[in-house]
Amino acid sequence: MGTLRVTGKGQLKIRPDTTCIKISLKGMEEEYSEILHRSSMDTAKLKELLSAYGFERADLKTLYFDVDTEYQRHKEGDEYKSRFVGYTYEHDLKIEFDSDHERLGKILYGLAHCSLQPEFRISYTIKDQEAAKNELLGKAVKDAKEKALILSKSAGVSLKEIESIDYSWGEVKFETRLFEQSKILPEATLNNSYDIDIEPDDMDVSDTVTVVWKIA
Repeated sequence: MGTLRVTGKGQLKIRPDTTCIKISLKGMEEEYSEILHRSSMDTAKLKELLSAYGFERADLKTLYFDVDTEYQRHKEGDEYKSRFVGYTYEHDLKIEFDSDHERLGKILYGLAHCSLQPEFRISYTIKDQEAAKNELLGKAVKDAKEKALILSKSAGVSLKEIESIDYSWGEVKFETRLFEQSKILPEATLNNSYDIDIEPDDMDVSDTVTVVWKIA
């Protein structure tokens, strides 16, 4: 008894329903204790800012945090040397919320005009990613079975029980990136907000599953 290995592909077009704003805070101080205090204070200011738009403090999630040393190169005679100038920090965070153009416009205005001068990027995603992944897997297995039936019929063999199912468990990206930074934001309206009129395109996502059948 032999085997037949077939890879099936599941595909979906999904309309985004969730807005994600990724925010990056950066700063530099001469002392290590000062940069830690600065990072803590900046994060607190950002949370306070976002609370005005209906967010809880716990809604702001950390993606990355790092403190590093900063050096500057300078020339002494005929040699270039490095001079220690202080410590820097980088704190990357994100907030997500049900897509709402009016709310997004107000948040972006607040970020663009606050003293923190954060870098930020807007993208769209979906809330129930687990359900979408499960649907993708179901479609991939169905596709594998349909292909296996065609191949086995063409080869004059019969499909028996499944010997194994191999799924890579790779990460499926449910994200549509839009724009970065305030330099490309539209003109502000009189109510301290940006007029955001964006309709993200549906996301095309896919995943694969390899199924091995016994054949006779």
